[in-house]
Amino acid sequence: MTRVKICGLTREADLDAAIDAGADMVGFVCGVPIETPRELAPDRAAALVERVPEGITSVLVTMPETPAEGVELAERVDPDAIQVHDYSPDELAALADRFEGSVLAGVDAADDDLDQYANVADALVLDSTDEQGAGGTGETHDWDRARAVVADLDVPVLLAGGLTPENVTEAVRTVDSFGVDVSSGTERSGGVKDHTAVQQFVERATAPRTVTT
Repeated sequence: MTRVKICGLTREADLDAAIDAGADMVGFVCGVPIETPRELAPDRAAALVERVPEGITSVLVTMPETPAEGVELAERVDPDAIQVHDYSPDELAALADRFEGSVLAGVDAADDDLDQYANVADALVLDSTDEQGAGGTGETHDWDRARAVVADLDVPVLLAGGLTPENVTEAVRTVDSFGVDVSSGTERSGGVKDHTAVQQFVERATAPRTVTT
């Protein structure tokens, strides 16, 4: 079954809605050099992470300048996993050496060197990124290419970028990735989730399907 990550959570009610809907992973944005209504202060992120029940993976989504800063932030927030963007494979390896949890690499679907990231990350988040290397653009990318990436790599891949309740069924059928990752596609405004959309997204992402060939 496709795993589902609901990202960009900022409120207890939205976190509870994601948990109740059956999300496997929940993401909290903290320590990013871009303007986003989803960013949390470290103490606020830690409080939400503490609320996540056992069996659901809490993910700190961040863009630290150095691996050491990433580890320091993770120690304050205490997530199960850390997801970083705009990192080189060497920086990712340095982070993985110092962080005890899982390390997810946010990567651009158009990159040609994804195998280098797959060698050091526990999973890849295949996204559409902006000029700063950040995901969460709300833009879809080439799902046929994403399918080829998933088939070529041994590491789990989460498909992100422009997913919504309306297109996630097609995305899952086309790409056949380990999981899907959504943020703005389940919002009613910046940083505030639409609970119906969250429920629909999880239901449609995890529904039995026939994989396209």
